Amino acid sequence: MSSKVVLKTKGKSTKGSKPADDKSASKLLKEWSTWTMKKAKVVTHYGFIPLVIIIGMNSEPKPSLYQLLSPV
Repeated sequence: MSSKVVLKTKGKSTKGSKPADDKSASKLLKEWSTWTMKKAKVVTHYGFIPLVIIIGMNSEPKPSLYQLLSPV
């Protein structure tokens, strides 16, 4: 009985395999969508109140800024 020993090498890739830094399309899409959602969250967070003020200033009848921001 003879045993077969298989050695796994570290470092350089073997012949015919893809390089480690080559990313698949699905992985790139996931990274891009994650980046986009993070940026959209920040834009929404800091842009919502100014957007409401701008829309309020352009409505009829035109209120003053104090009237828009006061709770009464």
